[in-house]
Amino acid sequence: MQHWTWMVGRAQQLMLEAGLPIASGEAVATQVRDFWSDYVGLWQRFVQPGEAAADKAPEKDRRFAADAWRTNPMFDWIRQSYALIADHLLRGVDAVEGLDGKQREQLRFATRGFVDAMSPSNFALTNPEVIEKTIATRGENLIAGLQNMLTDMGKGQLTHTDPDAFALGRNLATTPGQVVKRTPLYELIQYAPTTEKVLKAPLVIFPPWINRFYILDLTPEKSFIRWAVEQGVTVFMVSWKSADAAMADVTWDDYIAAQVDAIDTIRALLDVPAVHAIGYCVAGTTLAATLALLAARDEAGKVASATFFTAQVDFARAGELMNFVDDDQLQMIAQLSPEGYLDGRYMAATFNLLRGRDLIWNYVTNNYLLGKDYVPFDLLHWNGDTTNLPAKWHQSYLRDLYRDNLLVRPGALSALGTPLDLTRVATPSYVQAGREDHIAPADSVWELTRHFRGPVRFLLAASGHIAGVVNPPAARKYRYWTNEAAAETLDAFVEGATETAGSWWPDWIGWLRERAPDEVKAKGARIPGKGDLPAIEAAPGSYVRTR
Repeated sequence: MQHWTWMVGRAQQLMLEAGLPIASGEAVATQVRDFWSDYVGLWQRFVQPGEAAADKAPEKDRRFAADAWRTNPMFDWIRQSYALIADHLLRGVDAVEGLDGKQREQLRFATRGFVDAMSPSNFALTNPEVIEKTIATRGENLIAGLQNMLTDMGKGQLTHTDPDAFALGRNLATTPGQVVKRTPLYELIQYAPTTEKVLKAPLVIFPPWINRFYILDLTPEKSFIRWAVEQGVTVFMVSWKSADAAMADVTWDDYIAAQVDAIDTIRALLDVPAVHAIGYCVAGTTLAATLALLAARDEAGKVASATFFTAQVDFARAGELMNFVDDDQLQMIAQLSPEGYLDGRYMAATFNLLRGRDLIWNYVTNNYLLGKDYVPFDLLHWNGDTTNLPAKWHQSYLRDLYRDNLLVRPGALSALGTPLDLTRVATPSYVQAGREDHIAPADSVWELTRHFRGPVRFLLAASGHIAGVVNPPAARKYRYWTNEAAAETLDAFVEGATETAGSWWPDWIGWLRERAPDEVKAKGARIPGKGDLPAIEAAPGSYVRTR
């Protein structure tokens, strides 16, 4: 007890020396009192285990799922002690005085990361599973784990899945199609029709440039692209080029110009007045800017409808990524981009930190300490297939949008010399958000409904940023919520929403057909390479393979 009292005092001293304001004496005394009260309670549960067992609800922490964490008194003590200390560390964030809201969230994020890192499950000598496995294999698990760790160190990136289980064109990104246009920034892929007739208005998809496009064309059973083609939609996909030194001067204007160029190219190729457009995540942000640009030019009719997958335009409540956009963080990112582009592995590490317990420490335990083989998982293969980013544009995105939230201020941002005003966008829009999305929180995505003046259908899907989007109907997973009545807030939307089991994709295709139901025969330019744009190479193309 003397040791832990000294530790608390030393922690406070270090905070003071670092210039960090801490709680008042009364608050500190209360916190210390609560800690010791809980600590004594923990001892009592061990002295009289039968009395307290029924008081505690069973834990659902997968890190401590093994029976030994409860049946072995030593490891049970380690587990509960860790839980007690972790709880008080996180509660202590709220006791720190003199912090504004943003600083407190940064401290809470850092504290949670520290708490996850110090879990006894992450260390060989305090994890009963690792000890048991080491004895059973005579240490072979540690040798296998060391090999896994050295491999990851060699490539500078954490491995999440069997690296040999998937390959583009073999069991990923297999929907038949052709690259029909290539620019220095993107390839345009046109997919082959599978129905006799197709909707007259084609669909162009803008995926995030921070990831590979095939998140929407994973295995055939999960492919949104394949499914959309089967619904009678002529689908085009933009495949962004992974940045290199030649793209050092690429900016916001270039990505918006590319979206406009893709729209005009498809309209000319198929001789149609308008296209449907989808923007996923950050590409949805630029799609909103593109719509504002077209509205300012009196060319809004080029887009029949716009769909936004987990996309934000108002970054006031943009979630935990806001912890990475202060001046110090932006300066560090600039230092990591000496050749004019940011190595995609840094972005991958950032997104892993957002879910460190699942995407970092889970693999440290299973693959480094237990020496387990990696499980094949197409989504995690995609997650590790990193994309480099143009440094100047990436800095601008974080500064102008995440930090300063300029896009929702009419005229504060321009594109191609034209001031942007989202309130001029009247294009019918479909806005999808993920209920558990930690990258684009649902309440942040909701804000898009307040800035467009055109008709907006909002849909809340179960799960998160990826699984909430990639949810094929055949899987019969998850659920979604809709509300036909007007709602001023997300809470009001949810309160009056109707819950539907399964995928939301059928709801979307029904909405799309209502906007433009006319059909044409799937012939001529509807066949990739048969129109004015000859086929360059088969999908998925070259840019998606560029590292």
